[in-house]
Order: sequence, then C-alpha cells, then structure tokens
Amino acid sequence: MMLDRIARVALATCADFPDLEEPERLVLDPLRDRGIEPVPAVWDDPAVDWSSFDLVVLRGTWDYAERLEEFMAWTRRADAVTTVLNPPDVVSWNTDKRYLAELAEHDVRIVPTTFLAAHDAPMLPTSSEYVVKPTVSAGSRDTARYLAGRDDAVARAHAERLLAAGREVMIQPYVDTVDDHGETALLYLNGRFSHAIRKGPLLESGAAPTTELFAQETIDPRTPSAADRTVADAVTAFLTDRFGTLLYARVDLLEGPDGPMVLEVELTEPSLFIQSDDAAPARLADAISGRLG
Repeated sequence: MMLDRIARVALATCADFPDLEEPERLVLDPLRDRGIEPVPAVWDDPAVDWSSFDLVVLRGTWDYAERLEEFMAWTRRADAVTTVLNPPDVVSWNTDKRYLAELAEHDVRIVPTTFLAAHDAPMLPTSSEYVVKPTVSAGSRDTARYLAGRDDAVARAHAERLLAAGREVMIQPYVDTVDDHGETALLYLNGRFSHAIRKGPLLESGAAPTTELFAQETIDPRTPSAADRTVADAVTAFLTDRFGTLLYARVDLLEGPDGPMVLEVELTEPSLFIQSDDAAPARLADAISGRLG
C-alpha cells in the first residue's frame, strides 16, 4: 500500500543496537519503497519525541527484562501519543512466561513447566536433564541446563538466587530432541503464517547461565511440518481471540513424544529472522504499512 504522505515509523531498539541489528535493517528499504520513513529509536532515550511518529514497532528492545517496570511504563507513555505494536497489554502478558499455563488451560500442548514464586522450595526433577530459568527473561539470559543428581546443588543455588532477587522461576525438562532436530520457530505477520526457521541447540549441560544480552543462535530456514502448523496455528487463533490480530507473533516449538510442544510464544521484541526468507522483509513492510492506512 502506498501512503498519501510520508509516514514516520519508529523501530524501537536498545542502546546496544541503536541502529538495529543487521538482519532487522532488511526491512528499512522495503518500508521506504512503501512511502514510509523508518527510524531506529532507542526506547529509553529521553531525547526521542515519540509523538512525532505515526507508529512505534518494538524490534530490538533486548534489555527490557532487567528493567521490566520501567519498560512497561514507557510502552504505555508512548502508546498514549501514538500506537505501539505489539500493544502494551500484549507485552505485559507476554513478558512473563507464566502465560504458558494459560495456553495449557486452553488445550495447547506446552513443554511441561513448574513455576516457583518467592518462598517456594525448588523441587528439582529426579531423573534426566532439566532447565532452570526466570519467568521474565529475553535471549536465554540467566538460563541453564542441569543433569539430575549431578548438578542439583548448583541448580538449586541458581533457582534460589533468582527467587532471592524477587524473580519467579520456571523449571522444565530438557527436551533432548532439540540436539538433533532443533527448535522450530514459526513466524506470523498480521495473523498470517509467513515463514519458519530452525534454531540449533543453545544450552550446554552444566554450563553457567549466560549473562550476555542474548545467546548467539544457529539459524537455518525450515519448512514446518503439518503438525507444527496445526499447533502454531492454534496458538495464533488463541492470541487473535484474546488480543485481536497482532502485527507479529513467533511460536517456538520443540518435538515431544506426542508431537510438537510450545516452548515459548514471542510477542514483544522477537527476532523475526527475515533474513531467512527472501520475501519476508517485504511481507513485514506490508504488515507495518497495513497498520498505517
């Protein structure tokens, strides 16, 4: 869609990537081709006038997890003067991974998850490997993989350290199909399937939790299976019923014994991996342009 005037769209990012990560920049020229001025803007930069934009699209705000209250307050302030996508109510729901319990209540198959709050004693699995991570995190920060029996003391200390800092914790089995099959991430733009990728395994058994802004990933294009599409389409339908059509959504799946399971649903600042599909940058630009009509 060509607009009658030059619209300005802020692509909200963080100070570590003020000009966006290189893959995210692939959408800039397609937006310009549609008569839109794209402007990378650091979300916590006090010099940015968010009211000068027709739309704010959350893209690279990777540092929100340790400053969640501040970040949520910013999304609401920005949304008061222009439209933020995905919207603040979606961001609030999605930035705490306890949403997985709600998905499970709606018959979505998720990776089995135990949630721990303050004063809960960490109950660790007694067999196989498992993962400990905070319910609020991005980029696999503060996430680690442990072997039952061998690493329990370290895992318990990890969980207790998070709880003592006021962060809630989740414990999941390590789904070892990821070692060969990897994760499958399905990307949806304006409620429609766009493309999918394979992510290689990230966590080394017994390694210390990562403290980097985000873990480096191995990404390859992937054609999702019919079963992958069934699960991810069901998640997208649930999200649409709950929130309306979202600008973007990413559904991350692992292969379980009974088929695909949801590991995470990314609605806040997900990597959309538009570098993995030649037509994806144009589709993302069309999705953004469609919100400006």
